[in-house]
Amino acid sequence: MGILDFVKEAGEALLGSQAQAAAAPGPDADVANRNAADAIEAYIKTQRLDATGLTVTFDGASRTVSVFGVAPDQATKEKILLCCGNVKGVEKVDDRMSVSTASTEATFHTVEKGDTLSAISKKVYGDANRYNVIFEANKPMLSSPDRIYPGQVLRIPVA
Repeated sequence: MGILDFVKEAGEALLGSQAQAAAAPGPDADVANRNAADAIEAYIKTQRLDATGLTVTFDGASRTVSVFGVAPDQATKEKILLCCGNVKGVEKVDDRMSVSTASTEATFHTVEKGDTLSAISKKVYGDANRYNVIFEANKPMLSSPDRIYPGQVLRIPVA
């Protein structure tokens, strides 16, 4: 997948003041970058997503997360990438992951103001009633089909 773009003002507020400290060069930035990476990795684990050799790094100067490891399947890999990118303060995710079992890659959709899962489903699949496919593809990060926000990036599985 390479580099994925995200909206840095949108997402989980995991980094707090660490994102500011990580942007300035020096030893404090190194510590802040490591702390930010640890927070993102911990968030991935709270979502019960796992990959062999999962390693997350953060570069505050470029607002880029790099993620390494081997996911068991494509869906898990994509969910891990979204966990890394849907964090306030992150602009890009450098995908350095691989998968044990290859399958078709999903596409991604950045939520815009006024979007609903039904509207996205209608646009992508031609059927608003297939919104649950998108909801299920984004679990456990989504807890309700009614709780999406502008700037959030969602997985859109192949129809």
